[in-house]
Amino acid sequence: MKEIAKRVFDIEIASLRFVADAIDDEFTKVVEAILNARGKVIVIGIGKSGIIGKKIAATFASTGTPGFFLHPGEAFHGDLGMVGREDIVILISYSGETDEVLKLIPFLQWNKNVIIGITGNPNSTVAKNSQFHLNICIQQEACPLALAPTSSTTAALVMGDALAVALMESRNFQHEDFARFHPGGSLGRKLLVRVKDLMRVDNLPFINEDASFTELLLCMSEGRLGMVIVGNSKRVKGIITDGDLRRALVRNPDTSQLTVTDMMTKTPVFVDGNEFIHNAEQLMIHKKITAVLVGSATGRNVSGIYQIYNQ
Repeated sequence: MKEIAKRVFDIEIASLRFVADAIDDEFTKVVEAILNARGKVIVIGIGKSGIIGKKIAATFASTGTPGFFLHPGEAFHGDLGMVGREDIVILISYSGETDEVLKLIPFLQWNKNVIIGITGNPNSTVAKNSQFHLNICIQQEACPLALAPTSSTTAALVMGDALAVALMESRNFQHEDFARFHPGGSLGRKLLVRVKDLMRVDNLPFINEDASFTELLLCMSEGRLGMVIVGNSKRVKGIITDGDLRRALVRNPDTSQLTVTDMMTKTPVFVDGNEFIHNAEQLMIHKKITAVLVGSATGRNVSGIYQIYNQ
């Protein structure tokens, strides 16, 4: 089984190299056409090519090229209304003779859409009716029967990725741009969400320096943050975490002898509210702490608390 897997990889890698060697100036023209388009990029295909088309359209949409996938069957039965005159249409068909795709060409020509064909046959109907053609002709499918699309669909997929990356670089598409399209993902959180967006600001657990041990416990329990702030919002003198409390009890179990000033950490970690969450959490991981004060370390004022595990 391992040898079969390796054989499939070898065949598909060789196919990709074959297609890569055939890339010419037509690829540049396709990229320029998409960059200059005033409309969207609509990707059309059916069967395995349709599945690849969905992925290509999704990659375009998430990397700065507005577009979507359109099923040719649905298009032929009314969804062609989604196609605007300024849209560019990519037709994917390895043979270039897929009937469901061919049926759409007369409308696309009437609608004056720019057509980009992605096929394995430069002499096919799709290729001949496209303003631009990208050749994904392969030497061999990985399927031993040469029936199931394998190398050919991989070639189409990588060609789509190549277009997406070329468009990204042409537009100088940056991490921040990608994050805007992925606000719910880890990158969006990393580059868009700031500490002030997630910090806790209500009922912060403040205590005075002369608070009793019982008052300390009550304040920490009511705050539900596993810590208390010694001082007030305008002047922080220190913090006491539940870890500080446990260590103090190990040193001296007599709570009557424990004072707030003896237990508190006088140099708590502050972060600015405008700091990105990712940077704050990296700092907390480095210092092996789970909470930081949001405010100014210089002014010793605090506006909130951020905990790394409070989400």
